[in-house]
Amino acid sequence: MPSVSRTFTVSLPPEKVIDYLKDFEHATQWDPGTQSCERIDRGPVAEGAYWHNVSKFLGVRTELTYKLEELSDHQVVFVGENQSSRTVDTITVDAQGSGSVITYVADLEMLGTARLLSPVMKLVFEKLAGDTERQMSSVLNTLAPTTGQAGGASR
Repeated sequence: MPSVSRTFTVSLPPEKVIDYLKDFEHATQWDPGTQSCERIDRGPVAEGAYWHNVSKFLGVRTELTYKLEELSDHQVVFVGENQSSRTVDTITVDAQGSGSVITYVADLEMLGTARLLSPVMKLVFEKLAGDTERQMSSVLNTLAPTTGQAGGASR
């Protein structure tokens, strides 16, 4: 099963990172492969929420149903499935100064005859993880307030 991991820092605090990332519709902004992502159930975004995701992977359009499997104040876990694959994206967020350290782990399991592609998928997954790290960092950093706007002298 191909697995990739990236750890990086952003200037947004953990609670804001989690609040943003828990809504998988935002994947269109931070995941370079995602073309569309729509919530397919209703109610607050919480464990058990579902999304229909359309991505382009190796030039091939693929559709997965993602579920918010776990949600805490420092981690979100999404599980995406279709007939030929299952992916688990675990995003852990820890405080670092006024910002966050993010560890993004993606595990991909190819199913059925698609298992034959697993060795190739590891190479592709490594490139995709690097692209995702760069794009997610950029998006999260643009959501952070710029230095000097908040606060001021105490009176």
